[in-house]
Amino acid sequence: MTMPTADGFFGTYGGQFVPEPIKDILNELAEAFERYRNDPDFIKEYEYYQKQFTGRPNPLYFCANLTSRCGGAKIYLKREDLNHLGAHKVNNTIGQILLAKRMGKKKIIAETGAGQHGVATAATAALMGMECTIHMGAVDVERQKLNVFRMQMMGARVVPAESGQKTLKEAVDEALMSWVQDAQNTYYLLGSAVGPHPYPLMVREFQSIVGREAKAQILEAEGRLPDYCIACVGGGSNAMGLFSEFIPHKEVRLVGVEPAGRGLGYGEHAATLCLGEPGVMHGFNSYMLKDETGEPAEVYSISAGLDYPSVGPEHAHLKDLGRAEYVHASDKEALDAFFLLSRTEGIIPALESSHALAHALRIAPTLSADTIIIVNLSGRGDKDVDQIERMVESGEIVPPVL
Repeated sequence: MTMPTADGFFGTYGGQFVPEPIKDILNELAEAFERYRNDPDFIKEYEYYQKQFTGRPNPLYFCANLTSRCGGAKIYLKREDLNHLGAHKVNNTIGQILLAKRMGKKKIIAETGAGQHGVATAATAALMGMECTIHMGAVDVERQKLNVFRMQMMGARVVPAESGQKTLKEAVDEALMSWVQDAQNTYYLLGSAVGPHPYPLMVREFQSIVGREAKAQILEAEGRLPDYCIACVGGGSNAMGLFSEFIPHKEVRLVGVEPAGRGLGYGEHAATLCLGEPGVMHGFNSYMLKDETGEPAEVYSISAGLDYPSVGPEHAHLKDLGRAEYVHASDKEALDAFFLLSRTEGIIPALESSHALAHALRIAPTLSADTIIIVNLSGRGDKDVDQIERMVESGEIVPPVL
């Protein structure tokens, strides 16, 4: 795996672009992470909860029907949707809350977009007996009502972010402000591989369980490594989780899929690595979508977990190295993939994951039958069903004839 420098840079990306008092808090966190990441007792407890609470390992599933329908490459799904709570996010929340407990913190603050990180944080905080507050964009609160109620059921307080576009960026802004006001007692549990050091490294490390399992499972199933690993990219945690184990294997192509939304005009997409440029946001340097003044651009995606105007610094580094490639898929392509997987395999994917699947469906027919594709199915689509039902009823979308 690529490793950051001591001050948190992957190449020229990452770092800590924050005021000195916050640097002190972050450095305390970095020291704690380094102290415990290889500690046998910490690892044993982390693995215990991954098995007994999350339900790992989850399967690497061969999509026989989908592969037959598309023709060409074999399509496998890494079934993160089968985790307890329905997504990859719990891999990270368990690790970070175990770390928070060892640091003596009593309260958890987090941000969420689609709500999956919020749900995982609320559940893990309940498990560990910790107070929990989740910041979520007011727009996302409305389109992800099921996840909001799930968080509240588990004892979390959900605070709508009413500023700006009222989506994930604003939720992060408000969560950070709240955390700094009480950092002595509070742990900020960041959900994606973004933010100032050490968060991108920590999240990558806790999500790398995805890649380790997938590698062992594909070797057992096929006797060799895959030709492609494909994952959706918003902030980039599920993609880094899958990619991490395969980075040293140059024969495996790593493909991140960003949301092209309604089109590639300003404010219509969130394809940061495809169309952005370097910039500093939320305390770290990475690729970023900017407006005409250089500030974070307005962004959009049908999936609440992908509409973020920056991206994890390790992804930016992998892009510049040429080790990973980044493409985009539109709302329509994601919706077509959503319905196709549901109808051919009986698996309802999250809209985020549907972007990755859309690219796999795009390339599979062009590849030989002995080509192997792994798609990280980062979450299940239960959370999106109400949103899609309302869009179908209003005529905003028309399900494809399959």
